[in-house]
Amino acid sequence: MRKAGKATREVLELVRSLVVPGATTLDLEKAAEARTKELGAKPAFKGYHGYPCVLCTSVNSEVVHGIPSAKRVLHDGDIVSVDFGAFVDGYCGDSAITVPVGNVTPQTAKLLEVTEKSLYAAIDVVKPGATLGDVGWAVQEVVEAAGFSVVRDFVGHGIGSAMHEDPQVPNFGDRGRGMKLKAGMVIAIEPMVNAGKYDVVVLKDGWTAVAEDGSMSAHFEHTVAVTATGARILTE
Repeated sequence: MRKAGKATREVLELVRSLVVPGATTLDLEKAAEARTKELGAKPAFKGYHGYPCVLCTSVNSEVVHGIPSAKRVLHDGDIVSVDFGAFVDGYCGDSAITVPVGNVTPQTAKLLEVTEKSLYAAIDVVKPGATLGDVGWAVQEVVEAAGFSVVRDFVGHGIGSAMHEDPQVPNFGDRGRGMKLKAGMVIAIEPMVNAGKYDVVVLKDGWTAVAEDGSMSAHFEHTVAVTATGARILTE
């Protein structure tokens, strides 16, 4: 799974470098697809329940599952969440980053900082005997203390030889509740955070989920192994 995680990270870092004003989300898609092929990996998203692309590119108020398009041009002040997964030797890596386009407002910069911070807060509690409630609570505490809200409609997940496996990994919860983690488990932790309220709606394309109130939304994700000594991030 480390190999799959490494390939996933390489593609995301390439895409990050291409996020500039004037680029289209299809530009990012084409670069990601070419790099995935070069690495000998198989994209996890393309064809998944009919999804048409290797990336999800969600801009501004889009929370997740935005479809790359030549018509979607990135502008100064935008943010774009890039979610990507890859299979290597039959195992999957899954990760997401949210990237500022040019210069963003202080409030938007804070949203990105807090969302990423909440991901690492959750990773810090991962160890044998910790619960899924501990993980979700760690995200929720950081996010809500900053005045933002945790999306409820989408959650993290187990991951291995399939991209989505049990258990579901919510980004909210109560400490001590839920399934206990054991060494050998691998989970994808992925806070999705709205600057406004947490309610989301799915657009007519059947994929793109947006913040109902039109507020900015950020998304960060790592694939994390539970080991005897704590968390091991496989997509760093």
